[in-house]
Amino acid sequence: MSASQEHERSIVFFDLDGTLLNDAKEINPSTREAIAELQKRGHIVAIATGRAPFFFEHVRRELNIDTYVSYNGSYVVHEGEVVFTNPLNEDALQKLTDLALKNKHAVVYMDHEDMRANVSGNDRVAESIGTLNIGALPKHDPLYYKDRFIYQSLLFCAEGEEELYEELFGSFDFVRWHPFSLDVLPAGGSKFKGIGRITEQLGIPPERQYAFGDALNDLEMLEGIPNSVAMGNGLPEAKAAARWTSRSNEEDGIAYGLKLAGLL
Repeated sequence: MSASQEHERSIVFFDLDGTLLNDAKEINPSTREAIAELQKRGHIVAIATGRAPFFFEHVRRELNIDTYVSYNGSYVVHEGEVVFTNPLNEDALQKLTDLALKNKHAVVYMDHEDMRANVSGNDRVAESIGTLNIGALPKHDPLYYKDRFIYQSLLFCAEGEEELYEELFGSFDFVRWHPFSLDVLPAGGSKFKGIGRITEQLGIPPERQYAFGDALNDLEMLEGIPNSVAMGNGLPEAKAAARWTSRSNEEDGIAYGLKLAGLL
């Protein structure tokens, strides 16, 4: 890459579910072509997701992407090298687990390699994780969070039942992603802050940063990155936060959004 090309190089972060992936959790042909063209032009293509790294390894391989923000900013990788981690506090996680057991709410613990559940055969775990189409459910290991870094947990409770946890656990943020499940994250973490770990290291200014998203955990990213695109299927809050609104993830929204942003 020449010096002039390096100067013009941009970085584009894509959320996965509802954004880079269609409703069947697959990559549209137009999306695959658009990503390849971005890379051909010398731009950096990255992922910014709430998913665990092992939940989207197949996407990274298919699209030749080795830079990503996972766990909503708690585990950040640039060109295959870990550049930032922010694990959950183990003592607080122990107390949350105790309360969840008392309330008969399941908990799943997730590190950078795998996930385990504190209970077995839970219908809410099966139903919510099943929507991700990853082909696996967490095995049972109630002590998986001990003596290892857990970057995200999942708390399984119905809407409204999370209020008690929110009141008691100030060191955690709770973000609902399914009617039966919430992400449990380190307080104050976000995709946007994780993105900053990469863009600062690379020295890429805000005007050459782009982001695509559709959901609540994308809001800070869409608001904070000047060149942001909300998907047509996105929540009203996402559309309000973004600079542009594209077509849906089922209607070539990635390719169209990149044209809106002037990258293609």
